[in-house]
Amino acid sequence: MNASAPGGPAASSLSAARRAGELTAAVGGPAVDVLVVGLGATGAGAALDAAARGLSVVAVDAHDLAFGTSRFSSKLIHGGLRYLASGRLGVAHESAVERGVLMERTAPHLVHAQPFVLPLTPMVSGGQAALARAGFRAGDTLRLAARTARATLPPPRRLGVVETRHLAPVLRRGGLRGGLLSWDGRLTDDARLVTALARTAAARGARVLTRVRALELTSTGARVRDELTGEEGEIRARAVINASGVWAGGLVDGVRIRPSRGTHLVLRPESLGPLSAGLHIPVPGESDRFVLVLPQDDGRVYVGLTDEPVEGDIPDVPQVPETDIGFLLDVLCSVLHSPVHRGDVVGAFAGLRPLLDTTQGSSEGAPRTADLSRRHAVLTSCEGVVTVVGGKLTTYRRMAEDAVDAAVRVRGLTAGPSPTASLPLVGAAAPHVLASLPAPRRLVRLYGTEAPAVHALGAREPGLAKPVVPGYPVTRAELLWALRHEGALDEEDVLDRRTRIGLVPADRDTAFEAVRSLAGGALPHRG
Repeated sequence: MNASAPGGPAASSLSAARRAGELTAAVGGPAVDVLVVGLGATGAGAALDAAARGLSVVAVDAHDLAFGTSRFSSKLIHGGLRYLASGRLGVAHESAVERGVLMERTAPHLVHAQPFVLPLTPMVSGGQAALARAGFRAGDTLRLAARTARATLPPPRRLGVVETRHLAPVLRRGGLRGGLLSWDGRLTDDARLVTALARTAAARGARVLTRVRALELTSTGARVRDELTGEEGEIRARAVINASGVWAGGLVDGVRIRPSRGTHLVLRPESLGPLSAGLHIPVPGESDRFVLVLPQDDGRVYVGLTDEPVEGDIPDVPQVPETDIGFLLDVLCSVLHSPVHRGDVVGAFAGLRPLLDTTQGSSEGAPRTADLSRRHAVLTSCEGVVTVVGGKLTTYRRMAEDAVDAAVRVRGLTAGPSPTASLPLVGAAAPHVLASLPAPRRLVRLYGTEAPAVHALGAREPGLAKPVVPGYPVTRAELLWALRHEGALDEEDVLDRRTRIGLVPADRDTAFEAVRSLAGGALPHRG
């Protein structure tokens, strides 16, 4: 089940040297079957899907792997419960199926079962509790319909007061009637999923090129610029897939995106104390919206998320407004016995959902972004460029498959059906294999079958086993691995996407020089 094959582990390694050689071959070279623009989850997934069908592929991004929305999610792999509640049965079932694919076949090292407690506080009426409990049971029915094993996702159940406070001691005692326990999928790290997709695509022959900006798309390729040198050229292709997310409309006319900002706070572990489960905290006045408390394997805790429309120009990295922070803190503190203050927020991040605007020409006005469909759409321009937009992280694989299907059909390519529902990503293995690996559990949940190699790197070279930031588990060996094998080209790639040190600015500042000192000797290395 190790996806480094074919070609062995080195075949999947991305490096500065590999990028340089493959960029030279791609620009001005023979036409490839498929050019993918955008290397978030959907774009990297499309590159893998096309390469796995035997098509020749070049995939480019103006920045880095997972630079945009894909690294700013809640890290949840949703089973579709919210969509079931609003009657969108098709989207709900698709989400449940794709969750099972990730957890049981393609990325069991990266996606795990996450327990959540919905505390039954005085703000949750008996009727609301009954409705939530029915919803969780319906979610379990979705799991069954998607054929995800009970061993993968345990059943929901009612909790007493003692058990609720045992799982989340931070909850206020007064008026607590117990809680509702449910389960969903959670990624160890969303950016690592994208890295695994890109490397698995590379192992199958795709050329994965970061820092290559698509300036103009046509039905026969793209004019591109190497953002490291400023040199421009053309990549020719028989089919072009625009998977650039919230920026898709800037490359293809007629694609209208209504971005929605989802903000998360980052807290140190001591802010909330021990948490054995995440929390669903109902948003006052909303029937199906919750603030989520998400404990992470690295000890940090995320609190999210908002759903606010974004107007005007789309930034490369969204800024988090104080209004979002205040909203999340207010809802969070409504269930705590000790408040979390603004000074406890050590970091914050926001992602932009690439929601398709379907309201053009409507006389009823634009709905809230929270009410726009999360179903994805595959659009083909009059020139034949295929654009995939909408959707969500959970269903990236299906979005990629649909985009490649469209490209194959529209451009008359010869390719079979997608095999990606059963294609394990780099590092994937059966749970019993992962459990037997000679490496720390934290590394296994990040690197899968490559964890022993990362661990050995730290043991082999003096100082590499040492944490980069005091009190935070990422080691210098992980920084070096990112530079040698995961396509990181500079300090930002390492700190902000291959590891998540950069989510806390103070930690980022502490680690910056450590990455710079490693990068000097790492970039010429060939793995």
